[in-house]
Amino acid sequence: MDIFNLSNRVALVTGASYGIGFAIAKGLAQAGATIAFNARREDLVKQGVEEFKKLGITAHGYVCDITDEKAVGQLVAKIEQEVGVIDILVNNAGIIKRIPMIEMSAEDFREVIDIDLTGQFIMAKSVIPSMIKKGGGKIINICSMMSELGRETVSAYAAAKGGLKMLTKNIASEYGEYNIQCNAIGPGYIATPQTAPLREKQKDGSAHPFDSFIISKTPAARWGEPDDLAGPAVFLASKSSDFVNGHILYVDGGILAYIGKQPK
Repeated sequence: MDIFNLSNRVALVTGASYGIGFAIAKGLAQAGATIAFNARREDLVKQGVEEFKKLGITAHGYVCDITDEKAVGQLVAKIEQEVGVIDILVNNAGIIKRIPMIEMSAEDFREVIDIDLTGQFIMAKSVIPSMIKKGGGKIINICSMMSELGRETVSAYAAAKGGLKMLTKNIASEYGEYNIQCNAIGPGYIATPQTAPLREKQKDGSAHPFDSFIISKTPAARWGEPDDLAGPAVFLASKSSDFVNGHILYVDGGILAYIGKQPK
């Protein structure tokens, strides 16, 4: 189906050495896109390049801190020179710090906001001028269910992801006339190495309490897999979504639609 074909498109996926970013980049590559990605450390870049290579994907990896505006400008210029103008930006890089709000320092709060929101702003503003010159482009921000819901210990993360939701809508509003579509994906609970401890069996063989909690709250009755996000990303990166703008696509197995089971 040609409307999903990403051939001759350059996609920059931030933080794509592993996990969700890697799965999204893999899906875009399988649809025909040329992949560029960044990480904050050289070892992560090398790891990502090798993992893509195992799948037969030639990915162009770069070291860059997305919160450094000057470095991001240099990154975008280098990709344009070595790979091509960026047609698709996936703002995936991010962190979370699980700390009760009254115990969280302002420094920790600012760090999460800086990486999860300000960094996304810097990346987007850096690719938009060339997208305008080229006649269009796609920006996909990785939001979260915490763009809609609150939960204990994630005040900074929820604030950042809620802000990213509104940044998504504002980019769509401000640059839609230039044929730039800015949408977001809101993953649910995804089975990644970072969440592995929450899914480990207890010593008595029972499920981890958080694992049971998430499954009970998810109509799909399972955790999502990173590859569950690839199809939505291809849709939002392709011309099949040319009239979709400012939308947050939640890929959560139905959690946000579900009130939960009635207690027995």
